[in-house]
Amino acid sequence: MQPITWNDFEKVELRAGTILEVHPFPKARKPAYKLIIDFGPCGILKSSAQITKHYTPETLIGKQIVAVINFPEKQIADFLSQCLVTGFADENGDIVLTALDKTVANGTKIA
Repeated sequence: MQPITWNDFEKVELRAGTILEVHPFPKARKPAYKLIIDFGPCGILKSSAQITKHYTPETLIGKQIVAVINFPEKQIADFLSQCLVTGFADENGDIVLTALDKTVANGTKIA
């Protein structure tokens, strides 16, 4: 593990957002969804997420998650991903979302 400074950490915009829409993403190399996420005053952003093993579109709508919103945009097939949804790999390498257990305002920065 390489230490970072507090100033380094403060540069990462980890924000709370609510998933508004979920769409299949058949052109992705690995199974994924296209997500539309509301980050309140930070805007509505799109993300591609490889979370199909643990989640269906129906279970994702309205879920409040944590994402990095200040990475450069990334082209994934025919989709421009604007933020990185965070999560942890389970014992099989499938992603479990970083989600909030209590609601906070969309766009709230991690403290």
